[in-house]
Amino acid sequence: METKNDLFEQLKKKLHPIYTEGELRYKAELAFEINKLKKEKNAVILGHNYMEPALFHSIPDVTGDSLGLSREAAKTDADIIVFCGVQFMAETAKILNPTKKVLIPSQKAGCSLAESITAEDVRLLRKKFPGVPIVAYVNTYADVKAEVDVCCTSGNANAVVESLNADTVIFLPDHYLAQNVANETGKKIIFPSRVGQEIIAPENPGKYDLIGWHGKCEVHEKYTVKDVKTIRSQYPEVVILTHPESSPEVVAASDYSGSTSGMIKYVAETNAPQYLLLTECSMGDNIAAEHRDKSFLRLCMVRCPHMNTITLEDTLKALQNEQFEVDVPEDVRLRALKSVERMIAIG
Repeated sequence: METKNDLFEQLKKKLHPIYTEGELRYKAELAFEINKLKKEKNAVILGHNYMEPALFHSIPDVTGDSLGLSREAAKTDADIIVFCGVQFMAETAKILNPTKKVLIPSQKAGCSLAESITAEDVRLLRKKFPGVPIVAYVNTYADVKAEVDVCCTSGNANAVVESLNADTVIFLPDHYLAQNVANETGKKIIFPSRVGQEIIAPENPGKYDLIGWHGKCEVHEKYTVKDVKTIRSQYPEVVILTHPESSPEVVAASDYSGSTSGMIKYVAETNAPQYLLLTECSMGDNIAAEHRDKSFLRLCMVRCPHMNTITLEDTLKALQNEQFEVDVPEDVRLRALKSVERMIAIG
């Protein structure tokens, strides 16, 4: 097992001067205690790409995006899963591992996208559009997953939609991701809305292939084409990467759009004078820490307030006290499991 000094040197190599040496020593001590405790308790720590750098580079046994972590959660033999991510991700781990204890370090780790759609919304959509298959972005809570036909991530959204071989597909809940899928697959999309206990569709929509929703990520919706133009005016050779939860206009103005894992792979396999990632700020810092030989610009307007609640301190407390256990009712879990397993199978 790594010593405290080993961890300090490892973090210093990757993260100094983002953190001071004093901060890194403190972070290394916390990470050491967490790593010791997870071994004693046969726990595995899953770390999403949006975790703050000192946590991301010290304690997770596996790091990745929602799909990658879902796959790892499905095959772990640990007794305890500590999910350093947000609530819907920890729920997905529980859906796949009903007999294991799943912990989340913070009870405040929600998601604006997950909160934009309810199970009742899905049932009303089925009533309004009978027989139309429903795809839910994995950024949804378990009760929503239980009501849909299949889940997807930003990395396999197009493949999931195409796999259904349906004339029309309902795609929930991210407005921009749905638009980007429609653009990439040549489909026409409409956006109904809920009024009371009814779903109201646009008048005279003509032929349409996708039915979207109005959820948005509170981080990615803040990036604008003006941001892209401003950066390009100062750094003409910059390569700009964006997440498909951003608006179609921002995606079109960027050089590459893809999932967090897709961005990581793109940076690793290319060389550019500078890179700019229009996504959660810590994600950019984490990639920069892995590629110290490459130049990164920062446009860090906002961190995800939910991801930001996951800290080394609270991760240690979660393991010490085995607190904030995630539970999914069995009837919901069994129905949600089908949609999640279909997503994993499509890859």
